[in-house]
Amino acid sequence: QVQLVESGGGSVQAGGSLRLSCRHTGTVDCMAWFRRAPGKEREGVAGIDSDGRTTYANSVKGRFTISRDNARDTLHLQMNNLKPEDAAMYCCAAYPGPVIQALESWEYNSWGQGIEVTVSS
Repeated sequence: QVQLVESGGGSVQAGGSLRLSCRHTGTVDCMAWFRRAPGKEREGVAGIDSDGRTTYANSVKGRFTISRDNARDTLHLQMNNLKPEDAAMYCCAAYPGPVIQALESWEYNSWGQGIEVTVSS
């Protein structure tokens, strides 16, 4: 059974940076970060497969970087130049095989509890 635990959230001013981490147990292949802001739908932010191929939402391209440390079973999301609209609950997700739509939530069957990111203007 896969378990995912996020860390690294917090509060930052606009223009600042945060690094989220997601430690997993069990076998995973594709992983991703999703976020949900109050009153909005869940949104796929970035995905990565077991070969390191990445996918990003247009809203975060050039600012966010997803990576994985397979030796430490950890997924990261480096978030730079944060904007107030990036504030949300961020959650990591995983699936024990390849996915087709890396930023679609229905592709994943394991989810973390989520961690809050606050960005002040």
